[in-house]
Amino acid sequence: MAAEGEVLDASGYIQHHLTNAKMCSVDGSIAFNHACEDAGFWTWHIDSLLFSVGLGALFLWVFYKVGQKATDGVPGKLQCFVEMVVEFVDNIVKDTMHRKDPVIAPLALTIFVWVFLMNVMDLVPVDFIPHAAALMGVPYLKVVPTTDLNITFGLALGVFALMLFYSVKVKGFKGFARELTFTPFNHWSMVPFNFVLETVTLVAKPFSLALRLFGNLYAGELIFILIALTPWWLQWAMSVPWAIFHILVIVLQAFVFMMLTVVYMALAHEDH
Repeated sequence: MAAEGEVLDASGYIQHHLTNAKMCSVDGSIAFNHACEDAGFWTWHIDSLLFSVGLGALFLWVFYKVGQKATDGVPGKLQCFVEMVVEFVDNIVKDTMHRKDPVIAPLALTIFVWVFLMNVMDLVPVDFIPHAAALMGVPYLKVVPTTDLNITFGLALGVFALMLFYSVKVKGFKGFARELTFTPFNHWSMVPFNFVLETVTLVAKPFSLALRLFGNLYAGELIFILIALTPWWLQWAMSVPWAIFHILVIVLQAFVFMMLTVVYMALAHEDH
């Protein structure tokens, strides 16, 4: 929705919906939105933070409550669903990991459910929440955190940091350094080539994680915005089939992010 009654053309409408609500510090005072254009790195996307943290808290609260009320008798529908998700993720971790680690399964579960919930926000009609926010004086609001590159890179960098941590913990610093310098060609003359190759491969992992999730959800959101520009009688005919198809994308991208995280953790635990 346009801020303060502003009438937007198609290009402006798209740009408006793809703009985050920003907060920054300018000359020692708090500024918002357009005043943050030149603020540089320290600009907060408050809408991405609000929805991502809120959905994360919702996930933790629901799973905690289900765990507290879990029963050996006939379970309720919510308990059945949670147990299915937990068992599904646990089986994937057991099949992928060759070493036992108490952190990896909860990590995989958190990533899968959290990314899924953030992706699900893409199914909310594009004007529904932003229009309500505009009525309360908030001109910009992006409700899908995974269409923000800052969120996807934050998740990917967290996975990358854990991968480095476990690589050093399991293999030792010497073993990790040897892996970077004597793989794939186990000869001292190939150390420079191996190091460049393995370093590029290592650094590419968080980039691929972040950009894959961001690209798929950003494209999906953009298509919903384009559909919203069509006449009202055509919107339902186009948005419903796309939403049904996009459900597959939402689940698949959460699964891929989780699966690659488990694979990277498994590689970090491999001690050759």
